[in-house]
Amino acid sequence: MHLTAENLAARRGEDLIFVNVSFSLQAGEALILTGKNGSGKSTLLRVVAGLLRPEKGSVTFSDSGNAESRPAAEASHYLGHRNAMKNELTVAENLEFWRSFLGSGKTSGLSTEEAAAAVGLPGITHLPFGYLSAGQQRRFAFAKLLVAHRPVWILDEPTAALDASADRLFASLIEGHRRGGGIVIAATHQPLGLENAGELRMTGFAGVEHGVWG
Repeated sequence: MHLTAENLAARRGEDLIFVNVSFSLQAGEALILTGKNGSGKSTLLRVVAGLLRPEKGSVTFSDSGNAESRPAAEASHYLGHRNAMKNELTVAENLEFWRSFLGSGKTSGLSTEEAAAAVGLPGITHLPFGYLSAGQQRRFAFAKLLVAHRPVWILDEPTAALDASADRLFASLIEGHRRGGGIVIAATHQPLGLENAGELRMTGFAGVEHGVWG
């Protein structure tokens, strides 16, 4: 399994926010994007996820069973600042939608109740999503990564505004994904507690500094 970004550049309006960003990740590896607000972290994640078109460069993914590379977006989960859930639908209905939309017949994910238990909220998937607290909503937003297996997780501030127990829970789930051979790219202002993660420090407006691996 291999994810490769080569010579990426992206604009915000008329300005180039970063140029010549390259990195390569193998199965089980993680890359943490750091930097000030506005430095390009979210923009880079959206480019990798296929939500924004880069000014130049490419992001490709190949797995062990297929020598041909494909767009990384086809193998990725994206968890952004918004939870991407419908308030009027139940938690179960939301998660079933994401299972159908993002899943594939090759590798299935957890059941709805298994995913709810994994994020520490069993037994309440019958409730409307909009009825839940902000912290509960964020946990179930993370659960959608579990109901449909995809090898690359792209996470934008996944634990923002959550308590310490949720931080630890998310870190445990991310590490479990890595132990299973998954790849993680995350932007964060606070430590996620990931072991042996690389760092890419974004400086904004065509600047980037490469951190030290490990």
